[in-house]
Amino acid sequence: MKVVVIGAGWSGIAAAIAAKKAGAEVTLLEKTDLTLGLGNVGGIMRNNGRFTAAEELIAMGAGELIEITDGISRHKNIEFPGHKNAWLYDVNKIEPLVRKYIEDLGIDLKLIARVSDIEREEEKIMGIYLSDGTYIEGDVFVETTGSTGPMGNCLRYGNGCSMCILRCPAFGPRISISARAGIDDLQGEREDDVFGAFSGSCKLAKESLSEEIREKLDKDGVAVLKVPAEDVHLDKLKSKVCQQYALKEFAENIVLLDTGEAKLMTTFYPLDKLRKIKGMESAKYIDPYAGGKGNSIRYLSVAPRTDDMRVKGIDNLFVGGEKSGLFVGHTEAICTGTLAGYNAVKYGLGMPMLILPRSTAIGDIIAYANYKMTTKEGRRNRYTFAGAEYFNRMKENNLYTTDIESIQNRIKKLNLDGIFSYKLI
Repeated sequence: MKVVVIGAGWSGIAAAIAAKKAGAEVTLLEKTDLTLGLGNVGGIMRNNGRFTAAEELIAMGAGELIEITDGISRHKNIEFPGHKNAWLYDVNKIEPLVRKYIEDLGIDLKLIARVSDIEREEEKIMGIYLSDGTYIEGDVFVETTGSTGPMGNCLRYGNGCSMCILRCPAFGPRISISARAGIDDLQGEREDDVFGAFSGSCKLAKESLSEEIREKLDKDGVAVLKVPAEDVHLDKLKSKVCQQYALKEFAENIVLLDTGEAKLMTTFYPLDKLRKIKGMESAKYIDPYAGGKGNSIRYLSVAPRTDDMRVKGIDNLFVGGEKSGLFVGHTEAICTGTLAGYNAVKYGLGMPMLILPRSTAIGDIIAYANYKMTTKEGRRNRYTFAGAEYFNRMKENNLYTTDIESIQNRIKKLNLDGIFSYKLI
């Protein structure tokens, strides 16, 4: 059986790993020359409820990517406003390690392989066309193309192309596989009839900051700097994709995290104002390059799906990551991608697909976010283990814990321990 995964960000890589471990032949397609996408500029793991989700993944036999990020974490168990037990992996080291892992696993990775169209017969996708005319057949398809870009969306809903890590002008626009198959995608909103949301952080060259700030970042992993009173704008928090950071502290302070570079926890910040802050007089943006004016726009392409991650209306198409809901974060992408890749194989074998129970944090967020997408209010929110609405729900439902043994016992009682390690073919 052949599973074709489109998009090699965190979710697509997780889907490819899960399908390969289950015994399928796997082709992973990526339109750029770099795997991991936003994972190359993110760097935050295990903060708040993501710790629980990460340990659930490990207990269920899908902890490979968590272990890779753990292994190159520059800081462990740090705190910053609204967040505890965060681990910060080195964004400058992650991509080659992940690429080597998937290639060693025997996954056929094709880079600079942009999908341009699909071939559909009745309720199934038969194959896909690449922009160079190549036709690739498959039995089951997993779409993890994300929801950011192309450039026209950032022009329409944002402040123009911010020159982010996705590099749409160079490698071509993202397309929606589900839309090409005739399925109407859903869109997230940020206020009345304004679609999408700005990415939640930027990256500064650490060398462009003062020695004092660099030393603090190297030592503590976090630096919090006061914003001048005249530059505090609380309204700006509404535009953020990452609602777990839409706290007053993030308007009144510059929060920097050490992910190998300096991660600036705001959507964008005018460079002249940034350089007014002590120690930031020479600050330079490196992702996005236009971080003084804007950022990438996300959540403009979400496929309607069931809780087993299958797209409604197309029998053999599964989705993960932001394509599968208004999710925020690497851990969320890995969770949804893993289930999508696993169920793609089960579908191909004619086996009943797995729906994770809501007594797990992963199963609950998948079902909860799916339900919320059906409401206008729900489409204005984002869903993450790390904070905001869903983290509150985790705590209320006793799903949040940092007790690894209790997480393992919970997974074991549900007969889910190691489930993603079993070969199905």
